Amino acid sequence: MKYQSLEKVFEAFNGLTVLVIGDVMLDSYIWGSVDRISPEAPVPIVRVRKRDYRLGGAANVALNVQGLGAKPILCALIGDDDAGMKLLGCLDQQRMSKEGIVVSRNRPTTIKTRLIASHQHVVRVDEESDQELLKDEEAQLLKQIEELMAQCDAIIFEDYDKGVINASLIEKTVALARKKNIPTIVDPKKRNFLDYKEVTLFKPNLKELREGLKLDVDASDSKQVEKAVDKLKSLLNAGVMVTLSEHGVYIDYLSQKKRFEAHKREIADVSGAGDTVVSIAGLCVALGLPPGFIAALSNLGGGLVCEHTGVVPINKKELLKESIEMRLDAHLANT
Repeated sequence: MKYQSLEKVFEAFNGLTVLVIGDVMLDSYIWGSVDRISPEAPVPIVRVRKRDYRLGGAANVALNVQGLGAKPILCALIGDDDAGMKLLGCLDQQRMSKEGIVVSRNRPTTIKTRLIASHQHVVRVDEESDQELLKDEEAQLLKQIEELMAQCDAIIFEDYDKGVINASLIEKTVALARKKNIPTIVDPKKRNFLDYKEVTLFKPNLKELREGLKLDVDASDSKQVEKAVDKLKSLLNAGVMVTLSEHGVYIDYLSQKKRFEAHKREIADVSGAGDTVVSIAGLCVALGLPPGFIAALSNLGGGLVCEHTGVVPINKKELLKESIEMRLDAHLANT
């Protein structure tokens, strides 16, 4: 075994660099309280106490990668606007590289504003564009990707269907990565679902699996899940790990098939759980860890972040502590 303990695995995360390609967002939070209903309409009046801004989308994947001890490099598009400046400011606060960020004059920075009152998520307002990249923007991104790829141990595609990732960019990036033996890990959405051919590990959730394959998959039926994943693997020629919400996770990778049940938790907010899962999986793939361990650790991490309100990155110490308690080292065999 290359890694004989969980502590050694988590220590090895510190030496990795990951290129994160995808749709970055600015998560805006308005926190307040509700004391009465509006006389103008049957809606609550929220008295605002605090507003803050956080990195979201692909930038939250980068935060998770950083939280696990590795170095993330974001490659993404933002608008030439106030939200874009705020997002760059958030990157500075996190001491995160901005060298892969391309500024567009043709689209706004995506902002998702969540209004939370008395610990309840009241409403979300999205300001965004999902138009595809212009040719010159794609060329700029590809130039950044090719230059930055040389220093990376893995590439994560974080696709939110906002237009930054398209079929051409996927094909060219994956081809470059394969030439350099850099693993590619994907958190997909509907638009480009079947364009991620030849990637290393493809990580849809249950909804994305159903929509992408146009199949009605029952997550509680292991045979249905396995059959759907077999079909997806044949279409993409890639390893597949599917998150199944309360039904856990299923992985078919490197000729191994494993399923893990979800851990029982007090769920506060599922926002960002997929970002955490793909970040953990990406680092594990970069280290060449076995499929069972990749799925088990990713499953555990995704559940942990759901205990927090709002989109938050994984806490490495908390993840290691629970990993030890749950004896995940048993899945390290064959590394």
